Amino acid sequence: MDLNDLISSKAIVPSLKANSKKQALQELAAKAATVTGLPERDIFDTLLQRERLGSTGVGNGIAIPHGKLVRLDKLVGLFARLDRPIDFDALDDQPVDLVFVLLAPEGAGADHLKALARIARRLRDPGTVAKLRATADADALYTILTQPAASNAA
Repeated sequence: MDLNDLISSKAIVPSLKANSKKQALQELAAKAATVTGLPERDIFDTLLQRERLGSTGVGNGIAIPHGKLVRLDKLVGLFARLDRPIDFDALDDQPVDLVFVLLAPEGAGADHLKALARIARRLRDPGTVAKLRATADADALYTILTQPAASNAA
């Protein structure tokens, strides 16, 4: 599963304005509602409920909020580059400026976990992260996220 299976160019927010984690999740839920056709409130509640279990701020300025929704029929991703970093209660206590939201159907099981792992791997790559932080163009952000990862083969 590639990231272009999870995210569309319509699901990129190149310059999200938010002053708090809650506000960022609210804005992302609104965007997700337009992409999925599901109620914004359901998406927001799902993301907030997951954050209460523990922050999805994984470190290095990156957060991967996620959750499962009953009426969703496929995995859906959204990506946002924040205008300015915000406190996200991240594991390393660093503010977050890159957020990849993953929404999954209620019965997604292993596919949900595989998608989370794929996103985390992509956002652990320093080159990818530097490119994402260096551009505010939605099409460029989409291309950076969905291009095949550089191979380590010699």
